[in-house]
Amino acid sequence: MIKCLLLFSCAALALAQDYKLEPLATGPPAVPAPYASVIDSKGYRIVGPSGPWCEIWFRKSIPTGAKPSDAAITLPITQGTLLGILRFPGKGADRRDQTIKSGVYTMRYSNYPVDGAHQGVAPQRDFALLTPIANDPDPNAAPGFDQLVEQSKTSGTAHPVVLSLEPPSGSTFPALTKEGEHDIVLNVKVGDLPLAVIVAGKAEG
Repeated sequence: MIKCLLLFSCAALALAQDYKLEPLATGPPAVPAPYASVIDSKGYRIVGPSGPWCEIWFRKSIPTGAKPSDAAITLPITQGTLLGILRFPGKGADRRDQTIKSGVYTMRYSNYPVDGAHQGVAPQRDFALLTPIANDPDPNAAPGFDQLVEQSKTSGTAHPVVLSLEPPSGSTFPALTKEGEHDIVLNVKVGDLPLAVIVAGKAEG
């Protein structure tokens, strides 16, 4: 039994080491002027086993509000708020294994609805939805849930493209950590807001 646990731990560590974090000293390429003024010029590249996986630039400061009354919502961010920009240099995928075309996407905050269709998808309701930047021209917009879902489907997928968000697991920023058997997590601090994004992985169940 102990031998099996040691082998599992070594395999998990090896998977985590297949991904690495690299700093980016310049802003995202070819973004519209309204975005260039709100997005931080320094970002992060996540490199996977086959090469660069994605690049992320957060906004200079993410607006926050009161602590949510719902215990399943962990981040004090308003629906539709722009979090940043994500670029897939090659073909990407989300945790539902939806294929995502290479390109530049906006990341906006939302919560999955409390209904039977989403029961048990994650312990927390915090997510970021991706939209091709050409279909999301105003960084200051705050689209409602239904609008954001339809916007995200313009990525060419049947379901909106979703990344899970959560509080960071530690106090070191930036950091790339392993969670569970499959998930690679980017831990950052945007202004005063600690934030973690599952950038690669597979949804359980």
